Amino acid sequence: MRLRNIPSARDELLASPYVIDEKDMASCRGRWAEAFEKLRSQSADPETAAGAGKKHPLHLEIGMGKGQFLLELARRNPDINYIGIENYSSVLVHPVRKLDAMAKEGNALSNILLLRMNAEYLTDIFAPEEADRIYLNFSDPWPKERHAKRRLPGRVFLGRYAQVLAPGAHVEFKTDNRSLFDFALEETREAGWILDACTYDLHHDPAMNQGNIMTEYEARFSAQGNPICKLIEHPSC
Repeated sequence: MRLRNIPSARDELLASPYVIDEKDMASCRGRWAEAFEKLRSQSADPETAAGAGKKHPLHLEIGMGKGQFLLELARRNPDINYIGIENYSSVLVHPVRKLDAMAKEGNALSNILLLRMNAEYLTDIFAPEEADRIYLNFSDPWPKERHAKRRLPGRVFLGRYAQVLAPGAHVEFKTDNRSLFDFALEETREAGWILDACTYDLHHDPAMNQGNIMTEYEARFSAQGNPICKLIEHPSC
């Protein structure tokens, strides 16, 4: 799918309180809790501001798209901190606009931050054991074999995830692309990760579908009759 360029996207990201500027991301490494405390302390909601000093788990979505999944998670779980990662300004601007609209309606979220970055640099931005969960939703399949190292559920990235995940933390991966899913399962084995759960038809699997939040892609593909695959995995050590 061709990415539509939005000329104002960069300026909108720079002006948003939800977006951490690229030059400041590395300084947040190991200190993301402080960034969220600052966001919470600025909240107009006294209860939210009062919770700024509490310990909150940190969940990441890599390749967040237009943000439907992560914004809904953040809305449902105010005691979890969420970071959405997206490589393109013209994509990341969509969740920024949604967050701004929610704030204007009096429904501002104070537990979500956004980063425009390539996931290749994940370990430069997050310290060892800093993240408690990683979500991968409908990642680019990079179908050509020479691009296999770019696939987010592949062993190259699994190595990076293992460095930033806390003990007992998991990666959750969803896709409608069966070839990419089979690749992910093989990479799980090759990387020595533990497969906790797996389904080839998420929406007809009562256990794994419980509490499922659909992404924009998921709703579209499911409506077309495409089964959704999902796995949950964690590093072996």
